[in-house]
Amino acid sequence: MSFRKIDIDAFDEDVLQESELYEPDPRDPAQVLADARQKQGTVRSALSRGDISGALNIALDSPPYGPNVDEAKNLTLQTVVSVLNSTKGTEIPNVLKSLSQDAQDTLMKYIYKGMGMPGWGDVSGSVLLAWHEKLTDVAGTGCIVRVMSDRRTV
Repeated sequence: MSFRKIDIDAFDEDVLQESELYEPDPRDPAQVLADARQKQGTVRSALSRGDISGALNIALDSPPYGPNVDEAKNLTLQTVVSVLNSTKGTEIPNVLKSLSQDAQDTLMKYIYKGMGMPGWGDVSGSVLLAWHEKLTDVAGTGCIVRVMSDRRTV
């Protein structure tokens, strides 16, 4: 037997499983998707009223985490990016200051996810970079560190 094919983690009782790193979303995947669709409609109505801060707060509230919720994650990302795209550059700092620290961290996660999606940089790359710059100014570099070290991915 070749030593390269042995899974040494199987013999280590102190190995850390990904499921032990954070609590998964207690909702089932169908409920998470339904919540994301409902949230998208609520965000659209808030945007039509001109309430950008409220729309962003709604979009960032209880994001989907964990496995088997990829469709809800993508839908929520689209919702957040639509809010970011519809915001004027002069309004961004005031909107960011109205967010809680957790919401700022979640927004940074979505900005990084949007930057990492293939093809999204062509569509909204400059918008995401502008939001990243303003969010770093408001929340500081600690926001980036918290996002990079958090295991719960959006």
